[in-house]
Amino acid sequence: MRILLLLLGLWSFVSAEVYPVNICPEGQKSDRVGSLRILDQKELIYPEIDGKHFAEISDLAYLKKRHWLFMVSDEGKLFRFRALFGPEKIRELTPLDASRLRRKNGKKLKKWRRDSEGLALDGKGRLYVSFEEKPRIARITYDGRIVKYLPLPRVIDRQSRFRSKNKGLEALAWHPKYGLVTAAEYPVKASKKSLQHLYSLRGRQWSFRRGKERHSAITALEVLDNGNFLVLERAYNGLLEPMVITLREVQIDRCRHGLCPTKTLARLDSSKGWAVDNFEGLAKVGPDRFVMVSDDNDNFFQKTLLIYFQVLGH
Repeated sequence: MRILLLLLGLWSFVSAEVYPVNICPEGQKSDRVGSLRILDQKELIYPEIDGKHFAEISDLAYLKKRHWLFMVSDEGKLFRFRALFGPEKIRELTPLDASRLRRKNGKKLKKWRRDSEGLALDGKGRLYVSFEEKPRIARITYDGRIVKYLPLPRVIDRQSRFRSKNKGLEALAWHPKYGLVTAAEYPVKASKKSLQHLYSLRGRQWSFRRGKERHSAITALEVLDNGNFLVLERAYNGLLEPMVITLREVQIDRCRHGLCPTKTLARLDSSKGWAVDNFEGLAKVGPDRFVMVSDDNDNFFQKTLLIYFQVLGH
C-alpha cells in the first residue's frame, strides 16, 4: 500500500501542469518588494494545449466577467484559460482552448506577419493584438481571427520608424479615457534614445525617461486604478550580466513640458538573488491586482512564470 501511494504521488507530480515556484531571494521572509506585494507564484508547464505547442507567451488579457485569461505567444497562438483570482491566491487556472491567429478570410498568417507581442481587451470586452516586426494593431475574435486592422499614429505606422525590425510594438493596453495605448520596445528613431513614449491611437502621446539600466526596454503595459500607466521593463545584457525587471508608474496626471515623471514600484535584480526570467506580459485582474508572465523563448533553460501581485497604495 505504501508503494502504491508513493507511485500515485509521483504520478500526480509528473502529470501536474501548474507548479508553485518562488522567485524571491533565498531567506526573504516578507512578501513585500517596493510598492508591490507578491501574492502567488506559479510555473506553467503545458507541452500542448488543444494541440498547440504552449511556449513563448508574450502578453495577457483578462475578461473578468467570464473569468477568461487570454495568453498570446509571439508565434501567433492564442490560449484561453479559465482563471479565478482570490484576494490572496490564484484560485483556479485551467486551460480551455487554443487557436492560431488567422487572417480575415481564415487563412493562417505568414511567418513574418505573426510576431504577436501585445494583447488587450477594451471596455466592451473586444480583444486586440499588436504585432512587432510589421507594426500593426488588430481587433481579433476570441478564437484568433482578425476582424480589422486599426490606423496607427504616423510615428509608429511602419517598420522604418523603429530602431530595428524586432523593436516594434511590444506592449498594448486599454485606457478608459484614452482608448488603446501602445509602446515600442525601444525608443523610435524620431526620439532621443533617453526617452520612451506611450502612444494612444486617439492621438495622445506621453514621454518619460527611459530606465537607468543599460538596454532597458518596455515589454508590457497596463493601467492602474488611478488612471496612470504601469510599465514593465526588462534590462538584459547577456548571460554574464544580471537581468533586471522593473515595474514603474508613469504619472500622466503630473506631466510638465511634455515629460511625465515616473515612480519605481519594484526592481527585481538577479544579482540580488531574484530568480527572474524574461517577463513580457501584464494583465489587470482586479482592484490593484495584476499578473505578469515570462516568455520562455521555447528554451529548456527558461520558464513560463505567472506572478500574481498587488500594487500597494493605489
